[in-house]
Amino acid sequence: MSRTPLIVGNWKMNKTIKETKDFCLRLKNELTAQKNGPVEVAVAPPFTALAAAAEAFLGSTIAVAAQDVFWAESGAFTGEISPPLLADAGCRYAVIGHSERRQYFGENDESVNKKAAALMKAGLIPILCLGESLKERQGGLAFSVVERQTREGLKDLGVKNPADLIIAYEPVWAIGTGQTATPQQAQEIQAFLRKLLRELFSPAMAQGVRILYGGSVKPDNSAELMAMEDVDGALVGGASLDVQFFVEIVQGARTKKK
Repeated sequence: MSRTPLIVGNWKMNKTIKETKDFCLRLKNELTAQKNGPVEVAVAPPFTALAAAAEAFLGSTIAVAAQDVFWAESGAFTGEISPPLLADAGCRYAVIGHSERRQYFGENDESVNKKAAALMKAGLIPILCLGESLKERQGGLAFSVVERQTREGLKDLGVKNPADLIIAYEPVWAIGTGQTATPQQAQEIQAFLRKLLRELFSPAMAQGVRILYGGSVKPDNSAELMAMEDVDGALVGGASLDVQFFVEIVQGARTKKK
């Protein structure tokens, strides 16, 4: 089963509504001019700019992702955003379990699992982030950490269609540090994750689920990362804030062989 590469730009706490509109319109024009090789693209602006991004992308295949979500459909949860509200704003995806959410805001495997279930119930696609810290990698715990995060994050979800789930492997030590896992390191973990998905779901599901790499992805390393068999795209941080850099990363994914 072939897997179409997916490139997601995670803007984090950046860009106003006007900046979002300008960026998205330019991105749409740039990508429309590129014809070689299928790649799916999404951007994850702040909550305030989700609807503006969705409007700017009308008439294109570029999707909008949220950077987080809360698991309740509605209610007295001041400051939170539910899956139906994200869908109403034009989102297709939502990032959950990002290391910054885990580090700064108390996100854990249980809350990630609740968010994944709520997103799927609302017809949105979770982008489940996982990855080990530098201390965990140096201690030989990388595989056990990502296995725990995967098992707990996907617990009782009963996913049937591989298109309904995205995994994003982001080694914490490579996020925003300028360090990048080597293509071989990324492949090693992501092949392990695909094997684990076979156990949790089925061989067909595991073969079809896209596993992205994240962690200081840039134009000069994206094509080499994308060449790895089990690297099906990228979750891009800082480089996604620049249209030209982001387009070059997308172009690097277009060279990936099916």
